[in-house]
Amino acid sequence: MRTPLMSPIRRVRPASVTPEPLQPGDNLRGAGLMILSMMGFTCNDAIIKFVTQDLPLYQVMTLRGLSVMMFLVFVTRAQGGLRLRLPADARWPMVLRLLGEVGSTLLFLNALTRMAIADLTAVMQSLPLVVMLGAALFFNETLGWRRLSAVGVGLLGVLVILRPGSGTFGIWALVALGAMLMVALRDLSTRRFRRDVTSGTIAFYAAVTVTVTGFVLSMGQGWVMPGPGQIALILVGAGFLTVGYVCGVAAMRVGEISAVTPFRYTSLLIAIVIGFVLFGDFPDMWTWIGAALVVGAGIYTIWREAKLGRRR
Repeated sequence: MRTPLMSPIRRVRPASVTPEPLQPGDNLRGAGLMILSMMGFTCNDAIIKFVTQDLPLYQVMTLRGLSVMMFLVFVTRAQGGLRLRLPADARWPMVLRLLGEVGSTLLFLNALTRMAIADLTAVMQSLPLVVMLGAALFFNETLGWRRLSAVGVGLLGVLVILRPGSGTFGIWALVALGAMLMVALRDLSTRRFRRDVTSGTIAFYAAVTVTVTGFVLSMGQGWVMPGPGQIALILVGAGFLTVGYVCGVAAMRVGEISAVTPFRYTSLLIAIVIGFVLFGDFPDMWTWIGAALVVGAGIYTIWREAKLGRRR
């Protein structure tokens, strides 16, 4: 029976999802990891947007993926090495996560090469609200009418940013929305893993799948010999992406989804600064208004979660 939205009941997260109880400080650690993840991803995005002005997208995707795999091997060695064998109950979550990883990468990178980085990042800021809604639907996390209203305000902000019916709304706006939904699938699938499946292992599987996909697609684009500077930039981008991968996976497994995911908003400020400095892009008034609605809704959910946490 569907519970009325005006009178939510507290639900218990299934044991198969999070076998260990929430520990003091988990939400704070998860928030810190999410901020590091967003810094890594946003800096990588800027490098990819810059490099793909001269090199084919899927070639860059392949070279970056190979570099990420190399970095992950070194990172996971310090953590005891890669454990590629997955428990039986982790295989379907891995399939779903890889589907979300590949889909979001392809859609996001194609949108990135054709949209201002700040505009694309502003659209992606609705992701925490969508993930929060998904957590309530699929993981039985409590979502009352106030936070549900915040989700509605955030999605209204996305519409203000994209402005359907205007000249700014086109195919790449829809691609950006598709990328956001695929990232939500990826993040929600991550929550299905037990804690004995390491973050490095999950990230390595993602890197391999994305790299293979990029290589297959690059066969239809052709390759261009990169210069030393371009190779160096790809390596730096891969380093940032590795930080984003590992911290992002870890963040989604520490604390509660509804408390951790709003800290994705830090990427918006970074994207605005980078977009202006490197590409001369600056958000227009409607993008600022829409972003304010999205971020404001996210900040409200953080405050609301803290209030509910004190009650519990």
